[in-house]
Amino acid sequence: MPASHPKGKFGTKFQAPSVGTTVIPEPLNALGDVAIFNKPILTLFCSVRCPGSIILKICDCMKMLRGAGVTVISGFHSPVEKECLNILLRGSQPVIVCPAKSLEGMRVKTEYQKPLEEGRLLFLSPFSQGENRASAGRAVRRNDFVAAVADKVLVAYAHPGGSVERLCQKLSGGQTPLLVLDDMHNNHLRTLATGMVGPKTIMTATAL
Repeated sequence: MPASHPKGKFGTKFQAPSVGTTVIPEPLNALGDVAIFNKPILTLFCSVRCPGSIILKICDCMKMLRGAGVTVISGFHSPVEKECLNILLRGSQPVIVCPAKSLEGMRVKTEYQKPLEEGRLLFLSPFSQGENRASAGRAVRRNDFVAAVADKVLVAYAHPGGSVERLCQKLSGGQTPLLVLDDMHNNHLRTLATGMVGPKTIMTATAL
């Protein structure tokens, strides 16, 4: 059964030049070892609807990153993002989970307790008390936040016309490198991306 954990406070201010007018609140709500946040960060995005060829490639990429010491942050909300989290938690690298709501009253799943105790899992939220229900609007704000704090962004798939593609459009040409999984279903993102990556190039491309 999931256990309830107290929240901590993390009070570092951030600026987000690559995400326009995004405002990063301070302090942030945190559960876990906040020292994880001092490491270079790779942000992961994937739309809810995702082609099968993308799933195979991004899972192979996550297996390459697993144990390599790369800190990955994401909402881990879409089915593919959730599978990526499962893969990453079987490794040794730090992971930051950023839900689209406050951590107030959050219950932590049993499978997350060990990585929390080992200091390699951090729950981080830019939402204040009372914002304890996820919504489409909060998901957009969360995505802006995790993009703003990234050293590099990795997009597994962005559904045409969806929120992840709109975020890619905002990030394109900014200070944060935008890496996109090399697949025919991501052809609409090629002009936005800093570079296209795959399982054979993920380690070099995501070096931080």
